[in-house]
Amino acid sequence: MECNKTKEPKTAGKVDMRAQTNGANSDPDTVVPFAPAFENAGGDRTDQLDRAGQTILNMLQNAANLAEANSQHALDMAQKLSHQLRAAEARIAELEAEGQTYQERAERAEQWLHRVYSEIEDRFLKQGDRRGAISGAPRRNA
Repeated sequence: MECNKTKEPKTAGKVDMRAQTNGANSDPDTVVPFAPAFENAGGDRTDQLDRAGQTILNMLQNAANLAEANSQHALDMAQKLSHQLRAAEARIAELEAEGQTYQERAERAEQWLHRVYSEIEDRFLKQGDRRGAISGAPRRNA
């Protein structure tokens, strides 16, 4: 970087900083104001300082607003997910109770099947064995 303090026309008390490439000066459009000149110690420096301070405060306010919005969004999402979790837990409890009911019904059905099987065995199969023993003759298939 090269500091330009020659006797060229003054730029409102500012020092121009120009990037230099291969020893040649850059376009005048790339001039970047660096700092106020010390000779103009009055109003310009105070105005620039006030503007810089105000800009920083505005940036801080924007950052605080953004952080608040992000925090609110995170809280909203957490609340929404909490509601969804509670609904899912309630549905799971319902399904578990329903599953238990079907399990109990299946066990009762199994008991009834065993009872019916025992009745059939007692009444028909054992009774058929007794008839064959009384007559002494084997049963014929028709």
